[in-house]
Amino acid sequence: MSGPMPKSRIALAQMTSTSDFEANLAEAFALIDQAAAGGANMVAFPEVFLYLGGHRGKLEHATEVDGPLVSRFRDAARGHGMMILLGSIHERIPGREDDGQNTKVHNTSVLIGGAGEILATYRKLKLFDVELPNLTIKESDSIEPGDALPPVVDTPIGRVGLTICFDLRFPDLYQHLRRKGAQIVFAPSNFTHPTGAAHWEILLRARALESQVYLAAPAQVGQHNAKFRSWGHTAMVDPWGAVTTLAPEKPGLIFAEIDLEYLEQVRRELPMKVVEG
Repeated sequence: MSGPMPKSRIALAQMTSTSDFEANLAEAFALIDQAAAGGANMVAFPEVFLYLGGHRGKLEHATEVDGPLVSRFRDAARGHGMMILLGSIHERIPGREDDGQNTKVHNTSVLIGGAGEILATYRKLKLFDVELPNLTIKESDSIEPGDALPPVVDTPIGRVGLTICFDLRFPDLYQHLRRKGAQIVFAPSNFTHPTGAAHWEILLRARALESQVYLAAPAQVGQHNAKFRSWGHTAMVDPWGAVTTLAPEKPGLIFAEIDLEYLEQVRRELPMKVVEG
């Protein structure tokens, strides 16, 4: 490529989402306006940013990727000329009727382009089923895993790869994205407070430096209900493995820079054999 490679400014949203869907939705659109006012080329939301609560609520608020809810975000992207990553939404699975107990949804990222087009979708592959000392979570009770590896798509800020939260613990997924040519990988997340305190920064830095990509991780933060507290610490990590931007422990936006020239410098100076494809 001749001449300097582009730099981009992205906004990462940190939220304390709850079971109040309408309040979460209003906050999301306010953050979109703030990101646009701050000169962002893109704003990215955390995992399950529109609803964080029980199984019944997931079913009630589940939507289709081509439905009216996502269309509202597509209109916002078009209006601002800015990309939007719906970090994850609960996606209704076609052909399944709600029996009150066994219906599941997908946990789905949707990447929207600046003209309002859908650039990519990704349904979370690795589900969070754990038993911690004071907390048991079995995501597979309500979430159906996806059946495709994470995608990589060309965008104005570079080649973007998509992952979600627990995927961070599986380096093979990130090596897949690097082989597919990813330059920036998003990891919208909802880490529990204990697992985040122990592993969040380590995992982000490891995935970024071993794959030599920018890793952008918008996250849930704080006390969502009586039982669940998330770690937060929304971050941008560069391809050298350095944390370049880190959010304080409260809802809001942080802005970070993507410098593709620096990414190519890191890859050139510390070459790692990667079979593209």
